[in-house]
Amino acid sequence: MHIIPLPAFRDNYIWLIRDGRHAVVVDPGDAAPVLDYLAREGLQLAAILVTHHHADHVGGLGTLLSHAPVPVHGPFNERIDGVDHPVAEGDTVRIDALDLEFDVLDVPAHTAGHIAYVSRGTPPRALFCGDTLFSAGCGRLFEGSARQLADALARFAALPDDTLVYCTHEYTLSNLAFARAAEPHNPERDAYVERCQALRAANRPTLPSTIGQEKAINPFLRSDQAQIRDVLAGHSGVWPADAIECLAALRAWKDTF
Repeated sequence: MHIIPLPAFRDNYIWLIRDGRHAVVVDPGDAAPVLDYLAREGLQLAAILVTHHHADHVGGLGTLLSHAPVPVHGPFNERIDGVDHPVAEGDTVRIDALDLEFDVLDVPAHTAGHIAYVSRGTPPRALFCGDTLFSAGCGRLFEGSARQLADALARFAALPDDTLVYCTHEYTLSNLAFARAAEPHNPERDAYVERCQALRAANRPTLPSTIGQEKAINPFLRSDQAQIRDVLAGHSGVWPADAIECLAALRAWKDTF
């Protein structure tokens, strides 16, 4: 797959998957960058994938569909205008024009019906995780619980380490600042900071990351680490009783960081 980041708004990425003639877009919050790219490259839109209902992920659907009435796959448990192929856990999305298949995962937490897509076929896999997982971070709990977030992150962590992580916001450097506060001593994280700073200085995305990279540097995938629990206890004055409490405390701290 050839996967292109299309910047939108202040810090969103719309992911465009292309071959020689066709394209699929993931979470098109804005139609303009998609239409500009399709016209410039002479590509035909074949399908749209949506992870959740927030406007910065679906705001471009109406305009895109007025130009190309293509199938729109989205979460079964959320009402989104334009989604005509609702999908849920265990479903497979097949896009014949690009010979692509995706497994659908239910990962409620950021929103109640949030889903993710994992590509099938030749490794490495591609994970389109919306706002559930970010590089060095995770999404806010707007509609879900810490337990749901823990379950979602555990499912992602179980994917092969070389799985490419295509999240939808350029939050990496700010997330890494929090990661340093939550886990002060992590040499691999420090090396990752340097790489990401160099990419942003060159106006390049820090994404995609990989599952293996996130397991090494992302505090929300490392809440079992004693150092993180020690830091949380020092921050809040309360020792987390278990992994769920630890994750909830991390997310609450990040919300005000």
